Amino acid sequence: MKVAFQGERGAYSEAAAIDYFGENIVPVACRTFDTVFSSVDSGICDKGMIPVENSLAGSIHRNYDLLQRYQLSIVGEKKFRVRHCLITQPGVQIKDIRKVMSHPQALAQCEKYIDTLGIEREASYDTAGAVKTLSETNIRDHAAIASRLAAKVYNMQVLDESIEDAKENYTRFLALAREPKLVSHKSTKTSIAFTLSQGGTTPGSLFRAIGVFAMRDINLTKIESRPTPSETFNYIFYLDFEGSTQELRCQRALEHLSEMAPDVRVFGTYKSDNTI
Repeated sequence: MKVAFQGERGAYSEAAAIDYFGENIVPVACRTFDTVFSSVDSGICDKGMIPVENSLAGSIHRNYDLLQRYQLSIVGEKKFRVRHCLITQPGVQIKDIRKVMSHPQALAQCEKYIDTLGIEREASYDTAGAVKTLSETNIRDHAAIASRLAAKVYNMQVLDESIEDAKENYTRFLALAREPKLVSHKSTKTSIAFTLSQGGTTPGSLFRAIGVFAMRDINLTKIESRPTPSETFNYIFYLDFEGSTQELRCQRALEHLSEMAPDVRVFGTYKSDNTI
């Protein structure tokens, strides 16, 4: 099974895909999130794995926009613990390091650790990409911050692990497919998107919309708004709720929502990841 992800080989998205789908997948590295979606949509890849939010940095807005653009289904989620590693050429010691490279977000998440080493920072386009770049040189006084998988892929050395300042660092990933998946688990989640009249800017419109879930005791786990590209200061609302489209109460809630929302799209029902 071919699984598309954004980034270089060894990226956290690849590690999450392996955790979710298993070791036997064929990982397909994509330069952009758009390419991940198009690869699944066109049939080049069977599945895709995309990040949608990080517990420290917040939502990845681009992927919410792409969910709306493509007709793909969400078939699963994975909450992946981000453990940053300090990676170098084999045989290098910490005292030898003068500069560390990584994606700006990873550098920021390891700020205190880097400060204790007293070394320079250099921004890179990707965490795993920093390891790849380093592996292609003979530079021994540079290090990279990335996943343990990246060190394995490029035959590099992990000098230190879990160097992030905040240990509660998780990224939520979504598994994508061309067709929805029938879910029989008790613990399920459904993701939808909807619009409201006048872009959701009329008083009380959003309150009434989410009220269709409250009156049926359906718990909302996330709500996000994104601008509508075709209309200025109008919004699309993305919402996750606990439950399945096969449940009568959820069906009734969606029918009720459709009475006030010009457009409602169900991305999919899938098993919830309750590991944290």
